[in-house]
Amino acid sequence: MKHKKALLIIDMQKGSFTSETPRLDTEGVIYRINSLARVFRTSGCPVIFIQHDGTGTNEFIPGTVDWELLDDLTVTSTDIFIDKYANDAFYNTKLKSKLDEMRVNELFITGCATDFCVESTIQSALIKDYNITVVADGHTTGERPFRTAEKVVEHYNWVWQNLAPTGGKIMVKSFEQLKTEHTHNISL
Repeated sequence: MKHKKALLIIDMQKGSFTSETPRLDTEGVIYRINSLARVFRTSGCPVIFIQHDGTGTNEFIPGTVDWELLDDLTVTSTDIFIDKYANDAFYNTKLKSKLDEMRVNELFITGCATDFCVESTIQSALIKDYNITVVADGHTTGERPFRTAEKVVEHYNWVWQNLAPTGGKIMVKSFEQLKTEHTHNISL
């Protein structure tokens, strides 16, 4: 079966990018996400924004500024929006049914935060047998008590590269690698 791809953009919301919660290379990550999204849209592949709805914990409430996507992200009318309520974007959401409906079996994963929602979603997608490409420089996080943001990103990219595949495969590729592959007619 031909692989149908989708770009997941996880929790790139204003409430996660404040002066109290600075993120590693925010501008660069946004640039790379926007560039990939443009390629996906041009190729007719879905771009899916995942937004955390923290109504249960009184944060990231839909309609509030914290819940909104970052202003610098390019959003179009063809994009898909999925609310999530836990770290894992599949948990009690419409994500899997939407992917099934569109016959998507390959996910390119980006977003925030590397060590929370991105990690949980990748692990969940892996056990659902999706083919996964993590964009190595397309996710971000903040400083942690025992590790810098840069080391957290580096650590998780290493972990994901070394996970045992399930029914699908998992790869970690930089934006430049993906761009080069796409330029050489290896379509996304």
